[in-house]
Amino acid sequence: MNIVLGITGSIAAYKAADLASQLVKGGHTVNAVMTRAATEFITPLTLQVLTRNPVLVTLEDEKQSWKPGHIELADNADLFLVAPASADVIGNFANGLAPDPLSSIYLALPMTTKVVIAPAMNGKMWLHPAVQRNVARLREDGCRFIGPAEGDLACGYQGVGRMTAVEEILAGLDI
Repeated sequence: MNIVLGITGSIAAYKAADLASQLVKGGHTVNAVMTRAATEFITPLTLQVLTRNPVLVTLEDEKQSWKPGHIELADNADLFLVAPASADVIGNFANGLAPDPLSSIYLALPMTTKVVIAPAMNGKMWLHPAVQRNVARLREDGCRFIGPAEGDLACGYQGVGRMTAVEEILAGLDI
């Protein structure tokens, strides 16, 4: 299965390395796409080594071919998985905004591509009405959410907002 793994700016981005590794070990082809904010938490090189594929961070990374890389990734994706997904990216997806390659890929996906989103953010952010409206809109559009989970948050709070454990995400993918 061809999987596009999106990683956004969250402390939970380090978990994407384990997720990518497990998917590759499961026999899947994984292409990582990171937001610039994600690179503050984990390096593209880490994901490149684990996936054995180039990592897309900016549209400038696409200069290898005449065909836009984000369109090719969208065309070939069987699964579009974003883990962790920030409030920012959820908002971009829900409102049809494409300020980065990850959001551009989402908008270019064939309607038959399975989309799974694993949110990670502060609990107050997750529960904010604007984020909940965006989540509801994405669910209406056919996106599936795994999590977020409850527990200790990186900001020092307790509550909902943690990215669901990698094992639970993998089990929830039905692949």
